[in-house]
Amino acid sequence: MVLRAIEQKIEALFEGVFGRAFRTNVQPVELARKLSKEMDDHKTVSVSRVYVPNEYTVYLSVSDREQFADYQGSLIAELEEYITEHAKRENYALLTPPKVLLETDADLAVGEFGIATRMVQPKHGKRAAAAGEPKEQVESGATMIYKPVQQPTEAASADDLPVEREVAVLSWDGQTKRVTSRRVVLGRSRECDIQIEDANVSRRHAELRQEGTAYWIVDLDSTNGIEVNGHRVKRAKLEPGDSFTIGETDVTFSTERE
Repeated sequence: MVLRAIEQKIEALFEGVFGRAFRTNVQPVELARKLSKEMDDHKTVSVSRVYVPNEYTVYLSVSDREQFADYQGSLIAELEEYITEHAKRENYALLTPPKVLLETDADLAVGEFGIATRMVQPKHGKRAAAAGEPKEQVESGATMIYKPVQQPTEAASADDLPVEREVAVLSWDGQTKRVTSRRVVLGRSRECDIQIEDANVSRRHAELRQEGTAYWIVDLDSTNGIEVNGHRVKRAKLEPGDSFTIGETDVTFSTERE
C-alpha cells in the first residue's frame, strides 16, 4: 500500500539517535495522518468534483519545532507526498499540488499541534476560477488543535498515540456556539457572525480572533467596551473558562474536544 510505504519512510527519517526524543514529542507519522483527516474534513463538493484544501499550516510547540529543524525539508516533502497520495486514493481534486507549512506557536505544549487549511488558487498568472472550482480563501480556516489523550511512554509507537481535536466554544444566555472560523464578529446586528440580542451591545461590538492556536477578544470601538474576567480591555487573550462581557451579556469561552 502506497500510503503505508510513505508512513514507513517518514518513521525511518527519525529513527536511531533521534528516535527516543520523538517518543515524547509530536510523532511525524501522526502529523501525516491528521493532515489527511483535515483534508477529509474540509471537502468542497462541486457539480462533478470534490475539492480539498491545497495549503496546510502545521503549528508546533517550540520544543517540537526545534527537534525537526535539521530534517524540516525532508519532513515537509514526505508529508506533502503523503497527502498527495491520500487525495489520489480518495479521488479528490486539488487546485495545485498540496503545500505544507510549519510554524511555531509558543502557546502549544510539547506533543500538541495545530493544523489550519486553506484553498489557494495557482499563483502563475491571473486566471478566473473555472466553473465549479471553489474560491480562494484569503485566510486559513480555524486551526484544529490536537492534544495527546494519554502520556506516551518511551516504548509507545506512533500508532499508540491517540489525539483529540479541539475547537473553541462560546456560551451565553443558554445558547452555545462552536467557532469554526478564524475570525467571528459579535454584535447586535443580524449581519454579525454571532448575534447578541442586547440593547447595550453595539451593532459590531467585538471580534473573536484565532491567531495561531490562541484566541483573542478584540473591541471594535464599541460604545460600552469589553470586560474580561471583570477587567476593562481593548484586546485580551482568552483561556478556557474565561468570561467576557459585552453590553450586559456575559459570554463564557471554552474549548471542546471532538
